[in-house]
Amino acid sequence: MTPKERVMNTLEKGRVDRVPAFSGMGNVTVAGMRKHGIDFASSHTDAGLMAKLACSTYELFGFECAVVPFDLCVEAEALGCGVNFYAGKSSILYPTIRSKVLSVGEELSIPEGLLERGRIPLVQEAISLCGERLNGEVAVGSYVLGPFTLAGQLIDLNDLLKSSFKKPEQVKALLEQLVEPLAEIASAYAESGADYITVREMGAPSDVISPRMFKTLVQPYLKELISRIKAPTILHMCGDTNMLVEMLHECGASAISVEQKNDVAATRQKLGEEAVILGNLDAYGVIVKGSPADVEQSVKQAIDAGVDGVMPGCDIWPEVPEENMHALMQAVEKYGAR
Repeated sequence: MTPKERVMNTLEKGRVDRVPAFSGMGNVTVAGMRKHGIDFASSHTDAGLMAKLACSTYELFGFECAVVPFDLCVEAEALGCGVNFYAGKSSILYPTIRSKVLSVGEELSIPEGLLERGRIPLVQEAISLCGERLNGEVAVGSYVLGPFTLAGQLIDLNDLLKSSFKKPEQVKALLEQLVEPLAEIASAYAESGADYITVREMGAPSDVISPRMFKTLVQPYLKELISRIKAPTILHMCGDTNMLVEMLHECGASAISVEQKNDVAATRQKLGEEAVILGNLDAYGVIVKGSPADVEQSVKQAIDAGVDGVMPGCDIWPEVPEENMHALMQAVEKYGAR
């Protein structure tokens, strides 16, 4: 099977020859930057450079996807937040929000022509360029933040968390308002050629808010957002998700993605064989800091526990050793046959 067939059949519950190894999040590497002579800061504001770097992880290591963008600021930027790209810095620094636009209880004004604002057109162009470069052989992915996580970009995070307890109706009103622009952006990415869309709601695991609060405050808006995305979807959450997996599955995504804190074997038992579960490699502690043997063992453990696709639990840090990326793919081929 081609890498694209393997990934898309996994998301659509079709037959595969082996477990795929891919991501719904960032997976660019310093090796790719060196290959193309691209510095990380420049890649966030140039569609051609972004596409080259996104494709390089497959071209160098066989990792079965190309995903853009690389940072978490695109939606917030389009809604008016200032972003620091750290231009001119030689070290790996991800863009960050430098100015918030809201306080809890304030009305958010959704600007007209949202899809023309900020870097949304640039990401759309990069998606299209990835598809052309990979000639339809490899799945192209993109992502949007979940409503609660995006709220934490627009509002001071401490204020948001406090208000989730003290003023939940005000927080719910904002989350409801954020569903429309997120659905619009995700649909635009799909129309530009993204084969699948990840919804990254990493701001609401059970080590941040309680399962009870997740059900009433976060889940309804995730369900609504996912229902409006016209492409296969992955719902990703970092942190401890063991008490949330059934609610995550109920959100209706094609697959759920979990990190290393999740007990995948228990999750598989809870959700049954029909659920598509992706994960749960430690994206930094093992893939970056571990040895090739550590990577192989983690891949084997994830497959034995019941994942349908081997996926890092978050963005791979770009300084990942090349030998570890090779070890990841070799282990998937060794242990992942169906």
